[in-house]
Amino acid sequence: MNLHLENQSVAVIGAARGIGRAIAEGFIAEGCRVRGFDREKNADFITAGNVTSYNMVKSFAAEFERVDHVVFCVGVGSGKFGFPFWNLEPFEWTRVLEVNLIGAVNVAHAFAPRLIERGGGSILFLVSVAGQMGSQTDPPYSASKAALINFTQCAAKDLGPHNIRVNALSPGMVKTELNQSIWAAGQKLLPEEQRQSFDEWALQKIKKVSHLGRWQMPEEYAAMACFLASDHAKNITGQTINIDGGQVMHA
Repeated sequence: MNLHLENQSVAVIGAARGIGRAIAEGFIAEGCRVRGFDREKNADFITAGNVTSYNMVKSFAAEFERVDHVVFCVGVGSGKFGFPFWNLEPFEWTRVLEVNLIGAVNVAHAFAPRLIERGGGSILFLVSVAGQMGSQTDPPYSASKAALINFTQCAAKDLGPHNIRVNALSPGMVKTELNQSIWAAGQKLLPEEQRQSFDEWALQKIKKVSHLGRWQMPEEYAAMACFLASDHAKNITGQTINIDGGQVMHA
C-alpha cells in the first residue's frame, strides 16, 4: 500500500527510544521529513527538551516552516507498584500527570495553530490499554492515559472543522524501559524466593492478559502511525486504536 507521505513534515515528541523512535524511523522510511523532541539528543534529527515546559515545546514547534503531522509518544510511570493505590502518596501522582497529560496538552496547544494554518493534518497521541481498564499496576499512569484518551476526543471535535484528525494509539505489552520499570517495582515487594526474572514475569503476564500470547513490537505502532497520517485514514478521528494482542478485549 502506497501511503503517499513523501516529503510531508512530521513532529515526533518522544523520538529518542522505544515506540517513539520506531515511529520516527517509520515516517523516515516513508520519505517524510521528521524532527524529534526528547529529553536526550541521541540523533541529529532530535531537539532536546522537556514536554512539561510549554515554552520549550512552543520553541520546537516554531522550528517548523510547515508541519503536517504531530505524534506524541511520551509516557512515564510512578516507578512504584500501585496496588492498592495507597501504596503511593498523592504527591507521587504529580510528575506522571505533568508528563503524560499536561505534556500532551502542551504539544496540542503549540502545534494546533500551525496545523490550522496549514488547513489540515493529524495529531496522534500514544496512550495505553491501562487507561481503558483501570489497571491497578500504576494508578497515576492509568489515570493519566485515561485522561489523554478523553482529551483526544475533545481535540478531535475541536479540530475536525479544520480538517485535522486526532487519534490515540494504544499499546499493550511492549518490550520497553517502562515495562521493565513496572516489573522492577513489583519484584521489590516480593520475598526473594518468589521473585522472577523480567523474561519470566513478562511471559507469565502475557499469557494471562493477551489472547494471542505474544509481545507487541514497536514497528507495529510505527506502521499504524503512518497509516493514520495518510489519506487512507481520512475519515478516522477521535478513535483509540488498540494494538494489544487482545488485552482490552480480555479484560
